[in-house]
Amino acid sequence: MIGLVALTLGAEGLVRGSASLAIRLGLTPLIIGLTIVSFGTSMPEMVVSVGASLNNQSDIAIGNVVGSNIFNIGVILGITALICPIHVNLKLVKIDIPIMIVAALVSLILVSTGTVSRLTGVLLFSGLIAYTVFTVFMAEKENRPDIKLEFQEGIPGLSKSLSLDFLFIGGGLLLLILGSRLLVLSATDFARILGISEAVIALTIIAAGTSLPELATSFVAALRRQPDIAVGNVVGSNIFNLLGILGASAMVKPLKAVGITAMDLWVMVAYSILLLPLAYGGLKLYRWKGGLLLTGYGIYLWALWP
Repeated sequence: MIGLVALTLGAEGLVRGSASLAIRLGLTPLIIGLTIVSFGTSMPEMVVSVGASLNNQSDIAIGNVVGSNIFNIGVILGITALICPIHVNLKLVKIDIPIMIVAALVSLILVSTGTVSRLTGVLLFSGLIAYTVFTVFMAEKENRPDIKLEFQEGIPGLSKSLSLDFLFIGGGLLLLILGSRLLVLSATDFARILGISEAVIALTIIAAGTSLPELATSFVAALRRQPDIAVGNVVGSNIFNLLGILGASAMVKPLKAVGITAMDLWVMVAYSILLLPLAYGGLKLYRWKGGLLLTGYGIYLWALWP
């Protein structure tokens, strides 16, 4: 619990300080929202997987990515849609969800065939950079005032001083590192006590824990009947997980996860593919679709736990 709290506070501090610094540097709210804020909210997953890679815990590094992607679609979108049907932007259906599907299939092939090498990690991370540049370019090209206003409202404001920005950034990074270490250690001990593998803990408890901030944000938005951003957040987070986090973890140290099974990888791919027709039908995730996503996650948990 302490580790999760530290991760959440660390991500918040890092985003707040970085966004304020970016405003001082003259970056637009759109660019800040698409880069600093979106990357910052995924920092808990990043530091957990990179830290696990450094400690030769490949099952946790990869399991956190795979489990988070399954949790994001099955639980976050499932619960959000049950509370309030979600409108889906056509761009997500045409561009972002297909990119997520391709990234999921590539990850399945890489993990299934053996070691995810440093070179592969570089290529994956380069893919994230290319996707980010493309997204920023397309957003600027559309030049829609409503989208720009949405990002402007979603980023933290300017802090009182430059030194405070660096304090937030430094403190946020320290909390992220501390929180990730505490979470992985406690989860590993928990796995030993229950007699289950680190991979199962990473796919479930760690993955759900690092995704709690996104779940809380989507839950509150659904209660306010403003859940539209939930699908974009989930798809963007899943792409970041597969390209950025898996890539960075492999760059630190080659990954070979023996505890991640073909079932886990195929469930991740299946959820990614399933989201496309669900989102395209009426460009809306209705309550019955949310129930379907949640039910699928329940079946996965039942099959996963011994």
